[in-house]
Amino acid sequence: MGERPRVLVLGSMPGVRSLSAGEYYAHPRNAFWLIMGALLGFEPELPYRNRLTALKAAGIGLWDVLHCCVRPGSADSAIQSGSRVANDFPALFRRYPGIELVCFNGAEAERSFRRSVQPLLIRPRFNTHRLPSTSPAYAALSVQGKQAAWAKVILPRLTMDAWRQDSGRYG
Repeated sequence: MGERPRVLVLGSMPGVRSLSAGEYYAHPRNAFWLIMGALLGFEPELPYRNRLTALKAAGIGLWDVLHCCVRPGSADSAIQSGSRVANDFPALFRRYPGIELVCFNGAEAERSFRRSVQPLLIRPRFNTHRLPSTSPAYAALSVQGKQAAWAKVILPRLTMDAWRQDSGRYG
């Protein structure tokens, strides 16, 4: 996460490919990097560290709602009931008080946050919004439809001035 994120994008729990790669959204058919590249103007094939740098420059942080859970495979629907352990969000929001918008990458991220995290928060200072999952398992929308939904919610909140100044470093 950058020094001053304004938008926090939350997944539920990394999938098997992401866990083994040590990278967010590492599954080749996950549309996250394709969508972010289109919104921010970078090539989704850039090295992972460059993609993260582009997100940070735009004021976007990435994390997962869950610190751990029991789940055979990668499907959110396979998370075993009662096994969800949330990350330490009170500490995160103390460290990054400038977060204005928390976006959930799909329904399970939102559901887990509302169940496990929201009750721990006293008067949150941010808005929340569920976005269509970028996972290939969510096929109700095309990638273009997902991108349009993400753009509508995220673009107005980005630190675009900083991104425009630094964009030459990422492409």
